[in-house]
Amino acid sequence: MIQRGRLIGVVGPSGVGKDTVMRALSDACPELGLVRRVITRSGGAVGEDCDVVSRAEFDTRRARGEFALHWQAHGLHYGVPGKVGRQLAGGKDLLVNLSRSVLLEAQDRFPGFLTLVLTASEEVLRERLLQRGRESRSEIAGRLERRNFAIPEGLNRVIEIRNEGCLEDTVQAARAALYPENDCRVI
Repeated sequence: MIQRGRLIGVVGPSGVGKDTVMRALSDACPELGLVRRVITRSGGAVGEDCDVVSRAEFDTRRARGEFALHWQAHGLHYGVPGKVGRQLAGGKDLLVNLSRSVLLEAQDRFPGFLTLVLTASEEVLRERLLQRGRESRSEIAGRLERRNFAIPEGLNRVIEIRNEGCLEDTVQAARAALYPENDCRVI
């Protein structure tokens, strides 16, 4: 299957607004799709629109080869459904919230892979983490300690965008970086 669309991996520290920026980018460019991840998070947790499964179900899906990518972070398991390959083959660009631990694997598996790194100051991250109310203060402190993570060497295409002010400004900067030739890709 020939891949015509691009997979765009979005990374950044906890609280940087990855899911918010991704939704706003998809709204601004309807041709830009969102990947719905599979996560072993509790069903009542607030956050992204995802498929919540038990650890046993996740392991079963992984064993059946249902994930294009999968990883573990913060005590949870994450998977990117294999159907993204069909969507990319159809020419659709897709945004997916990834862990930096799978960026090189994603680049190897998906031609044209691009990494979008979102950043923000420690103060902004702390306030956002407190507002979302998912973690304890000690968990927030741990996430803030990891905020300056390193992007793996060897990535071919990396775009960094600061997300501290107005969401519209972040979206405009990301659109311009992702589609420098025009406003949005026309399929």
